[in-house]
Amino acid sequence: MPERYFSPLFSIEAAEAWSAGMRAAGKTVVFTNGCFDVVHAGHVEYLAWARTQGDVLVVGLNSDASVRRLKGERRPLAPFADRARILRALRCVDAVVGFEERTPEAIIDRLKPGVHVKSAQYKEDELPEREVVLKHGGRIALAPHQVGHSTTDLIATILRRYAGEG
Repeated sequence: MPERYFSPLFSIEAAEAWSAGMRAAGKTVVFTNGCFDVVHAGHVEYLAWARTQGDVLVVGLNSDASVRRLKGERRPLAPFADRARILRALRCVDAVVGFEERTPEAIIDRLKPGVHVKSAQYKEDELPEREVVLKHGGRIALAPHQVGHSTTDLIATILRRYAGEG
């Protein structure tokens, strides 16, 4: 597949330099993060909304080990490389960067985005990354939550529909 159709997958160091370059060019860097284990319509709506909050969108993607710590040993269903490839193919995503931690404070501290997007299912004052976003003069934007569109719901539907089939 021609790479020109995919946004870059950065190391943390490269993402930090890219983000600094975008800010120097006067662009608002938007950051969001997640596992994006089985990408579905809710994810796509969320990411498209996130992209409207600034000029460029960088997605922090949990590593496989990080997903296991967050979601349990049966996850992720898709390995990091596949999850990153899918995100990189989305028009609204300008860059992807992997990270090992459970939560994104360390990567936010390095990228210093102008906007950090989370789902409105969270409360801003409960986000562990809130302080580091504000420390760098950024703001938090809460994206509309897509009720009924979660990876957990999708897995449950698959299990119900294929239960007992051999």
